[in-house]
Amino acid sequence: MYHNLVLKEGAFVIADAHYSHTREDFLDFLKAIKLKKLLPTQLILLGDIFDTLFGEVSFTLEINTEAIGILNEISKEIEVIYLEGNHDFNLKKIFPDLKVFGIKNQPVEMIFNKQKVLLSHGDIESPLGYNIYTTIIRNPLVLKILNIINNAFNHIIIKKLDEYLSKKDDCKEFVGLEEFTAKRLLGKYNCDIFIEGHFHQNKSFKLRDFRYINLAAFACNQRYFIVKSSKDVGLLLQESSFVKVQ
Repeated sequence: MYHNLVLKEGAFVIADAHYSHTREDFLDFLKAIKLKKLLPTQLILLGDIFDTLFGEVSFTLEINTEAIGILNEISKEIEVIYLEGNHDFNLKKIFPDLKVFGIKNQPVEMIFNKQKVLLSHGDIESPLGYNIYTTIIRNPLVLKILNIINNAFNHIIIKKLDEYLSKKDDCKEFVGLEEFTAKRLLGKYNCDIFIEGHFHQNKSFKLRDFRYINLAAFACNQRYFIVKSSKDVGLLLQESSFVKVQ
């Protein structure tokens, strides 16, 4: 596994793009980086970047081919760190030049100007039932069986899943996020800053042990964040919104 990771000034941090054929803004964002219209020093992807991308399910690779290809091209020029989410996992073979971290290897520790920063997709420290589910659904044998069934029936499983996910509201408010986060994380992690996605809230607050940042979803108004230095808090995530330029 990767060690001594440094979070760079000017890095782009993105969570929850939920890219699919019905929501293509993230593909345009990747194209802008490829064409040097956007110039991140580093690209940090905090999971659920794709709405459905499972390493052993061939149809999910097929429907995401263009975005996968561009990400692999970008990774040859800048460091790309990908924390798997609950919609995109078992990705290492798909992205051979990216630094990929599965759920069991999160949070990921990085250093920014002597501050210890932990990053996670956000579904760590979850209830037992959810942990059992995530273990089963990530099992390569289970996914290979799913792949066989899906291919045998004209990809109906993934198509139905895509249809269901396209109707979800990714931008609703999580009431009680601060109390929920304190119960999940306090007393378990030693850091200066803890950054997550998953909950799509675009909120930051100070807990007893660290400053907590929950990122907005890129799927909501195409928001992403640029790492900047701040005299007051050390690390500042400057919010920006991607607008496609013709």
